[in-house]
Amino acid sequence: MSKPTIAQTSPCIVDVEPGTYYWCSCGKSTKQPFCDGSHEGSGFKPVEITVDKPKSLFLCGCKHTQHPPFCDGSHGEL
Repeated sequence: MSKPTIAQTSPCIVDVEPGTYYWCSCGKSTKQPFCDGSHEGSGFKPVEITVDKPKSLFLCGCKHTQHPPFCDGSHGEL
């Protein structure tokens, strides 16, 4: 599989309500940090996130995290 496209070099901080979300792992989505289907045919798949109460999430924007979908500071080494 190829390397993901770097969408941004900082975490995506999003406030979410209870529900299911899909984090973009390929970096090509126009709805960052969430999937819009741009990964089709690339070998990348979105990562499902289930939220049970309103909260803020720090999602990886560079797509190089070792703990998808959450930011682990990998953007600092790109």
